Amino acid sequence: MYFILGVAVFLIGRVILGCLYTVRPDQRAVVTSFGAAEKLPTVADEVEDDEEEGHDRYAYPQLRVVGPGGPYFKMPWQEVHKVSVATQSVDLSWDPSKFQETIEAVTKDNLTTGVNGQIRYRVCESNLYPYLFGVTSPLEHVMGYFISVLRERIANFTDPKGQSLISEEELDGDAESKASIELSEGVSINDLRKNLPLLNQFMEEQCRNTTARYGIELDAALITEIDPPSEVDRALSAINSTRNQVAADISTARADSEQQITMSARAVEIASNNAQAEVAPLRELAKTLAAIKQEGGSDCLKAYLRNLRVPLFRRANRVVQTMSSNVKTGG
Repeated sequence: MYFILGVAVFLIGRVILGCLYTVRPDQRAVVTSFGAAEKLPTVADEVEDDEEEGHDRYAYPQLRVVGPGGPYFKMPWQEVHKVSVATQSVDLSWDPSKFQETIEAVTKDNLTTGVNGQIRYRVCESNLYPYLFGVTSPLEHVMGYFISVLRERIANFTDPKGQSLISEEELDGDAESKASIELSEGVSINDLRKNLPLLNQFMEEQCRNTTARYGIELDAALITEIDPPSEVDRALSAINSTRNQVAADISTARADSEQQITMSARAVEIASNNAQAEVAPLRELAKTLAAIKQEGGSDCLKAYLRNLRVPLFRRANRVVQTMSSNVKTGG
C-alpha cells in the first residue's frame, strides 16, 4: 500500500516538474500538442519568388511564440521547441556532409578560385514555422542557397567602374584603338578583389528571401578572401605588374603631351606679343603722319620728314644722294 502510494507521489511529482519550463532571454519557444503547433490567424511575409507557385509554396502561417521568462506550465502531451534568436556566425566552408577549407567558384575567365568568409544570421522570431517544421536542416539549406547565388554572381561579375585603362572617347575608333581596349580589359579575379563590398551588398540583397523560405534572417555577408591557385596567382601578379606599368606609361605620356601643348601655346602667345610690340610703333607713326598731312597738307608733311631725317644724318657715317629722273634728263 505504501509502495503504491510512493510510486504515485513520485509519478505525480515527476509529471508536474516535467511540465514546468523556462525560456532564456536569447530564446523563443513554440509549444506543440501531439506535434501540432498553435497557429495565429495572420500569415508571415511572402517571399519574392520569380516562380508562379512561389507565393503559395512559402505562405507559411505564424505561430504563437512564448517569450522569455517562466516558469511556464505545459501539459504532459505537449512538447516545447526552444530556438535561439541571437545573432550567430558561420564560415562559408561549413558543410555537415563533408569537410572543406574553402569554397570553389569559377570566374568568367574560367579560373577556379577559392572563396572564404563568414555570414551572420539569426532566426526570425516572426516566422518560426519554416525554421522548425519547413525543412529538416534550415541552416544547411540557407548555406546551399547562399553559395549557389555566390557562385552565379562570381561567374558573371563585371567591374561596374569600367574595365579599360583608356576610355573609348579618347580613342579614334580604328582597329589599333580597339585592340588597345581589348588588351586593357580587366581580369575578373582582380575586379572581384577590388569590389568585395559591392559583392557583399549584392549577396545580402539576394538572400533576403531566406527569411520567408527558411525562417533565417541574413544579417551580413562577409566575403574576406578570393584566392586563386598558386600558379594562377603568379600569372595574375605578372599581369598586374604589366597593367601597372602600362598605366604608368600612359600617365607619363599624357603628362608629357600636356606639357608640350602648354609650352607650344605659351611660345605662340609670346611670339604674338612680340609681333604686336613691333607693329605698334609703326601703326602709331602712320597715324601721326596721316594726321599731319590732313591738318597741314603735303608741304607740312615734307617739312616734318626733313626734320625727322636730321638725327639720322648725325648718326650716319656716309650719305649718298641720288638725283631724280627729271634732273638726269634735263627736265
